[in-house]
Amino acid sequence: MRHPLSLVLLCLAVGGSVGCQSGGSMNSTSVEVETWGELDGDRVQRFTLRNGNGMEVDLSDYGAMVTRVQVVDRNGRAVDVVLGFDSIAEYPEKSQYFGCTVGRVGNRIAGDGFDLDGQSYQLAINNGPNHLHGGERGFDKYVWKSTEILTSRGPGVRFTRTSPAGEEGYPGTLEAQATYILTEEDELVIQMSATTDAATPCNIVHHTYWNLGGHGSGTVLDEMLEIDADRYTPVDATFIPTGELASVDGTPLDFRNGKTIGSDFGAFPGNGDDPGGFDHNLCLNGEVGVLREVATLSDSKTGIVMTISTDQPGIQFYTGNFLNGMTGKGGAEYQKNGALCLETQAFPDSIHHQGEPGWPDVVLKPENTYGHVMVHRFSTEGIATSESE
Repeated sequence: MRHPLSLVLLCLAVGGSVGCQSGGSMNSTSVEVETWGELDGDRVQRFTLRNGNGMEVDLSDYGAMVTRVQVVDRNGRAVDVVLGFDSIAEYPEKSQYFGCTVGRVGNRIAGDGFDLDGQSYQLAINNGPNHLHGGERGFDKYVWKSTEILTSRGPGVRFTRTSPAGEEGYPGTLEAQATYILTEEDELVIQMSATTDAATPCNIVHHTYWNLGGHGSGTVLDEMLEIDADRYTPVDATFIPTGELASVDGTPLDFRNGKTIGSDFGAFPGNGDDPGGFDHNLCLNGEVGVLREVATLSDSKTGIVMTISTDQPGIQFYTGNFLNGMTGKGGAEYQKNGALCLETQAFPDSIHHQGEPGWPDVVLKPENTYGHVMVHRFSTEGIATSESE
């Protein structure tokens, strides 16, 4: 059963600890929640955030994930710009980390473990010879606790879970949080945080697949992308960084002035089990820990523009190379390169480069709090056409 939670009820629910969005109404700015289904005996819920501009965001407590982002294109047409599935039952079988919160450490760790404070920790090998996205059952495969909130900027949902010591081989009990807020400025704000009772690697990553032409509209190779990064981390054949922080000058990874994704796509051809395409971490310019604009993506057909801001040192640019024609929402076919990911993060395999110049510190200690903010701001550009594409 689906039920709206008005702004007044939300403010009461949080005991007045956050402000109400001025000018909102029950019909335009709200959170709705419904029971979406069941997985392994756990009830799974779906939440819908709405603002007054026609933008909507669907979230689920399974994987603390985004399942739909509806924005209005330059012709006034509502367009869903993220990949996903109609039923929760499809996610464990078919999803390639669609829209989820990835942890305890997103991206890759070389080999089967790491050393920390004189102890060795063994991790699952689940991506070739390496560890990926937190292991066999990372944060994306759990139902999180959820709380509907209303902030001074708009409605949201806060997801929390406890990752016990030893989960997937990681030390320390980690208390993790992922909060989504939809603003009246058409921003999807994502705030991730964590605390621990023992030193542990921590790099929590958001993993939505974007296609600004619409989630079933074909490849993203014609979309324009700009990334503010002078350097990147070259990788070996298993996608593990070599340790070099190389210049993007003269390489296909130079997106500083903006270009279509397909313009240099052929520089990364398929090879064996590797289907080819972009799957690279770029080292973002600007001060780490300070929220700054780092990337802009746009689609010429819809006119939709997405700008990403973050406080993180890196961004993983991935062009959906392993999408295989699976059936998504509304019967859409998700073909190879039918979406892209722009995952703000610490650099992959940073745990093996602690203390090296230019590499981020990914060890969270009990006296500190992990924090990660990313903001997706949507707008449109160009002149409306006589009919929607």
